[in-house]
Amino acid sequence: MHDDRSLVEARLRRVLDERIRPAVHPESVPLEVAVWNAPGEPVPVAEGLAAPPGPITVGDMWGAPWGTSWFRVTGTVPAAWAGKTVEAILDLGFDENMPGFQCEGLVYRPDGTPVKGLNPRNQWVRIGAPVEGGEEVRLHIEAASNPVILDYHPFVPTRLGDKETAGTDPQYTLTRMDLAVFDESVWQMVLDLEVLGELMQELPEEGARRWDILRAVGRALDAIDLQDVNGTAAAARSCLEEVLSTPAGPSAHRISAIGHAHIDTAWLWPLRETVRKVARTTSNMTALLEDEPEFIFTMSQAQQFAWIKEHRPEVYAKVKEAVAQGRFVPAGGMWVESDTNMPGSEAMARQFVHGKRFFLDEFGIENDEAWLPDTFGFAAGLPQIIKAAGSKWLLTQKISWSQTNKFPHHTFRWEGIDGTRIFTHFPPVDTYNCSMRGSEIAHAAKNFKDKGFARRSLAPTGWGDGGGGTTREMVAKAARLRDLDGSATVRWETPAEFFTKAEAEYPNAPVWVGELYLELHRATLTSQARTKQGNRRSEHLLREAELWAATAAVRTGLPYPYEELDRIWKTVLLHQFHDILPGSSIAWVHREAERTYGVLAEELNGIIDAAQRALAGDGSGTLVFNSAPHERHGVAGGGAAVAAVGGSTRLSPREDGGFLLDNGLLQVEIDGRGLVTSAYDIGAEREAVAPGQVANLLQIHPDLPNMWDAWDVDAFYRNTVTDLTDTDEITPVVTGTSAAVRVVRSFGGSKVTQLLTLPAGAKRLDIDTEVDWHETEKFLKASFPLDIHAERYASETQFGHFHRATHTNTSWEAAKFEACNHRFVHMEEPGWGVALVNDSTYGHDVTRTVRASDSGTTTTLRVSLLRAPRFPDPETDQGVHRFRHALVPGATIGDAVREGYGINLPERRVAGEREVTPLVSVDNDAVVISAVKLADDASGDVVVRLYESLGGRARVGVTAGFPSVEAVATDLLERPSADTPQPELDGGVLKLTLRPFQLVTLRLARSGDRPRSAAAHRSAV
Repeated sequence: MHDDRSLVEARLRRVLDERIRPAVHPESVPLEVAVWNAPGEPVPVAEGLAAPPGPITVGDMWGAPWGTSWFRVTGTVPAAWAGKTVEAILDLGFDENMPGFQCEGLVYRPDGTPVKGLNPRNQWVRIGAPVEGGEEVRLHIEAASNPVILDYHPFVPTRLGDKETAGTDPQYTLTRMDLAVFDESVWQMVLDLEVLGELMQELPEEGARRWDILRAVGRALDAIDLQDVNGTAAAARSCLEEVLSTPAGPSAHRISAIGHAHIDTAWLWPLRETVRKVARTTSNMTALLEDEPEFIFTMSQAQQFAWIKEHRPEVYAKVKEAVAQGRFVPAGGMWVESDTNMPGSEAMARQFVHGKRFFLDEFGIENDEAWLPDTFGFAAGLPQIIKAAGSKWLLTQKISWSQTNKFPHHTFRWEGIDGTRIFTHFPPVDTYNCSMRGSEIAHAAKNFKDKGFARRSLAPTGWGDGGGGTTREMVAKAARLRDLDGSATVRWETPAEFFTKAEAEYPNAPVWVGELYLELHRATLTSQARTKQGNRRSEHLLREAELWAATAAVRTGLPYPYEELDRIWKTVLLHQFHDILPGSSIAWVHREAERTYGVLAEELNGIIDAAQRALAGDGSGTLVFNSAPHERHGVAGGGAAVAAVGGSTRLSPREDGGFLLDNGLLQVEIDGRGLVTSAYDIGAEREAVAPGQVANLLQIHPDLPNMWDAWDVDAFYRNTVTDLTDTDEITPVVTGTSAAVRVVRSFGGSKVTQLLTLPAGAKRLDIDTEVDWHETEKFLKASFPLDIHAERYASETQFGHFHRATHTNTSWEAAKFEACNHRFVHMEEPGWGVALVNDSTYGHDVTRTVRASDSGTTTTLRVSLLRAPRFPDPETDQGVHRFRHALVPGATIGDAVREGYGINLPERRVAGEREVTPLVSVDNDAVVISAVKLADDASGDVVVRLYESLGGRARVGVTAGFPSVEAVATDLLERPSADTPQPELDGGVLKLTLRPFQLVTLRLARSGDRPRSAAAHRSAV
């Protein structure tokens, strides 16, 4: 019996490949082809259609890397084909890889109407069903010759990832340009046999159902005349009717299929190409929606909708019509599918603000779900952000990629740092590119970890990453799997329909507390340092710009730059996409990002400067503006003249080389190698550096992960380490009241210069690092071995901090050998702690050892500075980089919060003499103001967002520095919120009680004149 089964299965594979599939298009005639190659970047559709093409024939090479070619195909439907279904088969030179990673095309009619996209799994364009014969055919193809960059085994470094280095050699061979008859009966038979063959493979070997299918398939193959497949297809299909119509059992797993095309907003292609990828995919999907009445398609990322609205209005019109019909479903409510580990508090909030607002304004749709199938892990602060945005569900798939531990649930409630719980689903199909293969559907049912309590899961169905979407074959397979014995049942549903049913089915779903850590792609916290620095600095410049522009608007009437800030925020949010900010895109993307961040910095500094000059007024004095949420030099959230800092730092040489820095609060010893041997907290009489160890020790590791070069660092990298202790120079530097030591080192082809400064009056050692980096496949870290005994440590995340273990008791802790922080990492024993703050780095690791000398514990914190992977960007991070860190001995968690903000928000000095009091202030240092701005609706209301930062309860008073007539607690979109207690007014002060890490948004309506936007101001003038 086993031999019979094997023979039938082998026979099925060969007959499908060699006889049946080729018979889907049994007759064909060639089309005439001409081509025009755009000389540079893509041109508008009208220009491409009007351009004069030149000759090209099938078999010719075409397409320089990243080029655009406009093909014109013409022909006549043969009269003999009257009454038949006819399609154009347009093969640009596709290989067998997934769509989206090679050449692609978008087909237009002569009048510029988009028809559909072309990719390896979607090469057809319907001409008529039926045709009359004699029809003239004329189509235009906007073809993108995007080079093939991805090569999994191994990852091969390539210069194709930047247009400047990719060359001009043609990439593709024009393969087929035909008119062909489409045989619907043969096509349906292909799907019948594929579904049954795939299901048969997944059923128990000795089960009756498997043998029923085997016999039916054998009979169907017997009924096919291999010399006349088209004439015998109907008879063969009749042999399969009974097994295809046997219904599923009542206990079958239920799959909600959701048409989908996860399109990376940039990855192995630049941003400008994603605009066209979205147009191609959405053209395909709107066409498929017209052909398939049960099909539903969903797409996330408001940025992608906005792109086609701007650049492809003819495509957007079809999308908008399908959205109105409820069949093309905007999902996720975010500007892009961002990374969620590294974006700061406000940026993560604004992802939802701008995403949800776009969908509300454009379509009147409120998203209840966050949709992040491919994001590389999820920070513990995210649940309350989702809830504060007015959403309640989360979808992701990526956690299934974890290498060490299998996540224990597919449906659960995820609890964040403040206690907020979000109903969450990981599709057990384990892919966001489901193609309705029997193996995928069977895997989803077998893999579902919550069986026994629930039996419903979701399958995002369609080609993604590079786009493509759902195919007609996937829809046809889903129809056969709707109610098929031996298989999970499949229905097309919207995300909201799935989540509503899943939550009702599983009201007592288990709870997972804390971050959803991806045990993979850990190096994305470090790769492409300039991109990460650009993001961090843009986030803080936006904070400053909003604060001072709002203050100037209220105090001086200076027009508030609504439009400019909106545009800049969207640009920053765009670059937080989960292959841009993590550093895993091609060179083109990151070089462009660096330029963009530079432009944004200039513009934001201009907004800040204009607002501060308006506030400071005239005069020869100097005001110090502090935009950090904590007081510095007597200034908090305002500007004032500041007296010189008292005291000074003493610098003296050490007998055995190096220097001693002492400012009365902290005493730092730097040895002759430029390494910190002591950081002594004078008041606490406590040493920060572990005995016999040195801090700020630069260490370099070889770094060649097994796969995913820019994404991964594997644990074995630690096996080999080189301490960088040789010095070229160690020099004392005295500036004003502060003192520093300058250390220069060379290693490999690189050079590092550090300035270790002990400021007067501060218990903080500032470390400014400049690295001229020219290494390959290396990992650079800075080590701080601390004399701290702690089983856990804190790292900042959105609107709070999160604790991780310092030990490796279980595989779950051991897997977190590289983790994310925002502005600080903090560890402590009861009564005394140490913080390390930074201005632009994210990756770090923490380990514990027990010293043989005194049995004490050394807890070593290492910050990740630079990597040098060669794929997908062979020049990753080459060149000069600058970082700032500060070691803060004796720091409480509150000190860590304060110093973290301080290092990222330096004071600004402005000429003038008019003191500026805070627009909004709080009376509890545990409560941090994360944003002060004017309301997005241009009403002139002041919006302030704040959160409890220490992890405890906090009673806080909020004072407005302007006459206010009303204060309302709102959601992130600045709408009144029923989920947040309204503030109490007590003597002009708004009183709030916050739970640990709770974030609150307040909208303060002002009395008197309201500021106009800059545009309104200009028009009035």
